[in-house]
Amino acid sequence: MFNEEYKLDIIKEFDALSDSEPIRLGFVVAEFNRDLTYQMELLGTEHAKFLGAEVTDTILVPGVYDMPLAIKKLCQKDDIDAVITIGIVIEGATKHDEIVVQHAARKITDLSLEYDKPVTLGIAGPGMTRMEAHQRVDYAKRAVEAAVKLVRRLK
Repeated sequence: MFNEEYKLDIIKEFDALSDSEPIRLGFVVAEFNRDLTYQMELLGTEHAKFLGAEVTDTILVPGVYDMPLAIKKLCQKDDIDAVITIGIVIEGATKHDEIVVQHAARKITDLSLEYDKPVTLGIAGPGMTRMEAHQRVDYAKRAVEAAVKLVRRLK
């Protein structure tokens, strides 16, 4: 998933910042394709611990399109520093997957700006097969890392 040199760079950056309080993360996780989003949730939680952060709240929603209200609820909480979205959107016979991801991504950005908190995109898709989705479960780790970096750099 990550090469050793990259891991060392991450460790150096986060060791330098380890004096600060732990970052508190909220997860919003889609239940569609739960076998995959469950793996993503576990990887994201593990990576948060590795980076010195903690997942303090998780909200499950039916699908990626249903995330905005849950994101808003977490953004309103004073004890959440950043929100990570976790979801998988698999290609279908129509362009539905593209519409879902485009609208979700736009609203995620809007909420981040509205509440002045990082909300990161750990959503894999659109336009991918189920096989490709299996290969992209590590997107959750990337989203966690982005959230932790943003919180620390914007303090």
